Amino acid sequence: MEKPEKVALLSILTNLFLTGVKCLLALMSGSVALIADTIHSGTDVISSATVLAGIKISKRRSKTFPYGLYKVENLVSLIISLLIFLAGYEIAKMVFTGKGEYYLRHVPLAMAGVLLTFVITYTFSRYEMKQGKKLNSPSLVADAEHIKTDMFSSLVILVGLSSYIVGFHLDRIAALIVVVFVFRCGGIIFLDAIRVLLDASIDFKTMDKVKDIILSQSHVREVKSLLGRSSGPYKFIEAHVVMAVKDFDKAHFITEKIEEKIRQNIANVDHVIIHYEPESKEFIKYALPLCSDKKTVFQHFGEAPYFYTVTLRTKDKSIMKEEILPNPYVKEQKRKGIYVGEWLVKNGVDVVLLKERLHGKGPEYVFSDAGVEVTLIEETSLDAVLVQLCQG
Repeated sequence: MEKPEKVALLSILTNLFLTGVKCLLALMSGSVALIADTIHSGTDVISSATVLAGIKISKRRSKTFPYGLYKVENLVSLIISLLIFLAGYEIAKMVFTGKGEYYLRHVPLAMAGVLLTFVITYTFSRYEMKQGKKLNSPSLVADAEHIKTDMFSSLVILVGLSSYIVGFHLDRIAALIVVVFVFRCGGIIFLDAIRVLLDASIDFKTMDKVKDIILSQSHVREVKSLLGRSSGPYKFIEAHVVMAVKDFDKAHFITEKIEEKIRQNIANVDHVIIHYEPESKEFIKYALPLCSDKKTVFQHFGEAPYFYTVTLRTKDKSIMKEEILPNPYVKEQKRKGIYVGEWLVKNGVDVVLLKERLHGKGPEYVFSDAGVEVTLIEETSLDAVLVQLCQG
């Protein structure tokens, strides 16, 4: 038996114990209010049993329900909210019909018993609420809120018993305040359950965090759409992104990295689906290492004295801008290739044209992380490379 099921079972046993104690107190004191509260606690037993059933059913998957029955937990929360409304109605009815105002016998002992049930209810509701939030179980949270309503009914009874001793009857005013809190509690659970059952979006804070995670991947240029919904304790996320990647296998690898990072940083994510499309640019900037004559392609990337950059319009391959820049890191003794790679990335280069492979070298990782494409060429002169680019 897993942790949520154990907590739900403990809730059933606690409510059974409270129902028994209240029943004995009602019989001993003759209090109509305690009889009504015993019935109220009986509904707690039913709701706790429903929670346990909901947790067990929600885990099942089938061909008919391939995404699982997670929403059963939210359906259970909805039912519990209705039981909370019923509890509020019972308390109001108990007071406004005038029942429970007169207690015939053993009032101090009855008050001590009610105080004991109050302490048990308070302690267990806090425990179940903590576990429900920790396990991200909406039905356990809802059940904890429902059990908390027992504290309010206990307060009503204590006020009634106390006022009977001193000759005042303040239980109706106290009950009115309690009913407001009870209905507010039920309303919050009801609305939260309805939101999930109707596939409302995940909260904005979580969605912003997901978006930041996606955009932290250097290959991602834009998040075109981002959708998320909750189902029981789990989250389903779907994103449509634009990447500076043309190779399908590489794009698939990047989406897997993003999915893994989302799961690591966002709790209880069941499904992450990322659709991607390659970036479509109006202009593409190329970079080419040159020799000192500024006309011949240099063989080695990091040691090139100059770099030629040219920006072409994608539509007609016309030259929009061209420059020959001195290599600022040519005299560096170590990591010059990495520094040059980072420099080109900062200059907005999209494609680097080389005569040598960078496999396993530092610049390769720099360009890979930045989404810069590396293309091997056979031409040895700048003019020949330009002809090839403008014709290609």
